[in-house]
Amino acid sequence: MEIEENAALIVVDVQKGFDSAYWGRRDNPEAEKNMAALIDRWQETGRPVVFVRHDSRQAGSPLAPGTEGNAFKDFVEERRGTGAGPEVLVTKTVNSAFYGEPDLDAWLRGAARGGAADGRRGQLVIVGIQTNMCNETTARMGGNLGYDVLFPLDAMHTFDLAGPFGWSRTAEELTRATAVSLHGGRFARVVTTEDVLKGTAG
Repeated sequence: MEIEENAALIVVDVQKGFDSAYWGRRDNPEAEKNMAALIDRWQETGRPVVFVRHDSRQAGSPLAPGTEGNAFKDFVEERRGTGAGPEVLVTKTVNSAFYGEPDLDAWLRGAARGGAADGRRGQLVIVGIQTNMCNETTARMGGNLGYDVLFPLDAMHTFDLAGPFGWSRTAEELTRATAVSLHGGRFARVVTTEDVLKGTAG
């Protein structure tokens, strides 16, 4: 796998509020380590990084603006502003990072690509929280917009979830369903952190 020199890393909602018991049981305890490894590689190689923050409007949300939970987790916050390449903070109130401020698509096609005007959108690598919510929604929209979306499944996590008709699914089941839907539906290529790191080597 080859990772383009201007491939953008989209770091979605890695916020302290997701450590709250509010969400229930999570999967993938290695997620943060893998996210950090990818952020480090992107910053070392001068590739563009997008940090996305969810400013929840839902009453009682651990991600509400003005609360401690709205802040990025420490390992993300300490890395912000330290890279050699372009960087932007996108804030949003819905699932997709493409419906935030500033306009992510415009930034990716402009500043992140050095003002390139060939019309080609290039590669995105999506990591963060939650796998089947904001990550999946952003990946689907990125695929629809024409980006080559990579989805390293071990650099994200989600939570057990209850749905309609008394149905519920574990975080692991939801992760697998997202992977099958995105990859099988050709919205994104589901890969591993190791795959991506190898693709940026050299």
